[in-house]
Amino acid sequence: MTNHTTASAQPAPRTLARPTARDLALVAVFAALVAVLALVPAVPVGPLGVPITLQTLGVALCGLILGGWRGSSAVLLYIAVGLAGVPIFAKFSGGLGVLAGPSAGYLLAFPLTALLTGAIATWLLRRTTRLRFLWLFVAAFGSSVLLTHPLGILGMSINADLPLSQAFLYDLPYWPGDILKSLVAAGIAVTVFKAFPRLARRDFRS
Repeated sequence: MTNHTTASAQPAPRTLARPTARDLALVAVFAALVAVLALVPAVPVGPLGVPITLQTLGVALCGLILGGWRGSSAVLLYIAVGLAGVPIFAKFSGGLGVLAGPSAGYLLAFPLTALLTGAIATWLLRRTTRLRFLWLFVAAFGSSVLLTHPLGILGMSINADLPLSQAFLYDLPYWPGDILKSLVAAGIAVTVFKAFPRLARRDFRS
């Protein structure tokens, strides 16, 4: 009798929640948002012509607002559609050929960056309601520093046959823009969370 009572009092093991229709809709909408931002006229920088785009703003917004797995899923969907040949990458490009270009490392880093941005943002949002703008900026820019820039540098080094030190120098002009876009993303996310507080709690139920 005692054993039965003890066993029945134990909580049931957690299972991963299945994606809902709302999850899938948010993933699709934010994938489209990244595509729209990527098609804003790009600014080629440096001798390799890797452009400054608003893609990184979209990636940051995916992670900050949707969280880790939803945000990274949205960016993965965007990447998959572009690699399938739809011209939704910077400068209206698409197809597998972009993986041979100097910007391939940045592109492949985006889903990982969204995942890390979302994970950090979720962890912070669940622990404090103070200084949200600052912490969300740290989540966005910190993830870019840890993933987007290193993988972008590696991609330039491999595809353009450059020493890593030279690829690093070619990457430096993108840092000021990333700081600005991370600030903008954090500001947008704070505004969205004020209008929809459940998103800050990662409550995506209808």
